[in-house]
Parts: sequence; C-alpha cells; structure tokens
Amino acid sequence: MVTANLTIRLDPSLKQEAETLFAKLGMNLSTAVNVFFRQSLEYGGIPFDIRTKRPNNATLEALAEARALAHDPNAKFVTSVEALMEDLDK
Repeated sequence: MVTANLTIRLDPSLKQEAETLFAKLGMNLSTAVNVFFRQSLEYGGIPFDIRTKRPNNATLEALAEARALAHDPNAKFVTSVEALMEDLDK
C-alpha cells in the first residue's frame, strides 16, 4: 500500500498524553489518525468517541478517601443497612 506523510505540530505534552491514551487503546498515533480520518469520511464529520473512562476530581478524591478508610484500623464499619441506620440515629 502506498502511503503519504502528514506533518503536524503538537504541544509535546499533548503528544505524550495522546500516545499514552492511544497505547491503552492498542494503537499508536499514526493508527489513531488513520482511524479518525477513515471514520470521519464514512460518517461525514467527527464520527465517534474513543476514550478511556476518566474520573473527575471529585470521584478521584472519593476513591482516595475510600481507600484510606479501607486501610484504617480505626475506621467504623457496619455490616447492614439496619446497623447503619442505628448508627446514624445516635
């Protein structure tokens, strides 16, 4: 297959982030650009959303708090909804 070169200018950190993302999706930058162009032509516009799930800051903070609590020997745990409700009523 004959190919053509495409040169684009990117911020180095943007390029690195994109390479990391596309590697998680099993492709390099060249493959990702080819996928984008082919799907764009078929769809007649920007056709798709390829991404990994990226939690927002509030979710990341909640996950960190949950991990910390899970490893805290002094954290209070309940084993049922009833026990939780009793504890909340105190």
